[in-house]
Amino acid sequence: MRIATYNVEWFNTLFDDAGQLLPDGEWSGRQNVTRMQQIEALGIVFTALDADAIMVIEAPDSSRKRSGEVALESFAAAMGLRARKALIGFQNDTQQEIALLYDPEKLTARHDPWGTETGKKGSEDAPRFDGVFRIDLNIDDMPEKISFSKPPLELAVTTKDGFAFRMIGVHTKSKAPNGARNAADVTRLAIANRRKQLAQCIWIRHRIDEHIAADNPLIVLGDLNDGPGLDSFEELFGRSGVEIVLGEGEGALFDPHARQALSQRIAARPTTARFYLAEQKRYLEALLDYIMISRPLRPKAQNWRIWHPFDDQVCYTTPELRDALIIASDHFPVTLDIDL
Repeated sequence: MRIATYNVEWFNTLFDDAGQLLPDGEWSGRQNVTRMQQIEALGIVFTALDADAIMVIEAPDSSRKRSGEVALESFAAAMGLRARKALIGFQNDTQQEIALLYDPEKLTARHDPWGTETGKKGSEDAPRFDGVFRIDLNIDDMPEKISFSKPPLELAVTTKDGFAFRMIGVHTKSKAPNGARNAADVTRLAIANRRKQLAQCIWIRHRIDEHIAADNPLIVLGDLNDGPGLDSFEELFGRSGVEIVLGEGEGALFDPHARQALSQRIAARPTTARFYLAEQKRYLEALLDYIMISRPLRPKAQNWRIWHPFDDQVCYTTPELRDALIIASDHFPVTLDIDL
């Protein structure tokens, strides 16, 4: 079975309110890319992945007037994908949902959130992901209230052969100091955003511990907006969000790309995203997307792969796929082949 995670930049702009594709010459959400170009590129990428389940990050919007599930299933039908059934959990207000697109002949999935519901007061006991988490990050006996702009998608999944496991799709807070007006603002916002990103990772880790205690095989995948050594504020807090989610000891999760990055902070490391820095006229690459698995799944895991247009040989030597990966999104897919 092939499991994938893929952050598709502004997937939502490719659909009308009825969830139908808009294959025209109007601009997409990506700079200098038309909707037709991005749709065609995504069709090539999703077809090449041929995955049984894809955790789509920044999936099309679900709201009162739009359905992200209808949009994804419309896309799958247009591209002839096996993964043609879509599932979204808690909707959010960002027009960027977290969704699972999967092959219904290979597995079944249902939204199954854990934790208690909270009001605005929140809870310190890792509540449901659409609630409020109270955590004392400053060690000042004044817990902060943390919430997700994009609540993680918690799924109970069963393969056609009856193997049951859990999936958690994640998209944690970006640490970019958006809205900064000067250098002081950049520092203030960067620290505040990192604090919130780490709190969200602690919340996710609490849920992971609950599933491990319940002996649930677990896959945590998506965009953590973080990687070891990614910014200068990591030392201020002691560790990255990735390290928090991975955990330690018997309950630790495993992702080989994260392990490589953590063990080689100076040497070259894998990357899953590529952003253009207009002021510097260059690209920044980062490791942001992961597929982490719990210990019981380790013997079943066969291969992790980042579909990077320049670093992956097959992608690079297949011009149509290489170009499509660049046009389709600022992130590249990550896949795991696993015997479930």
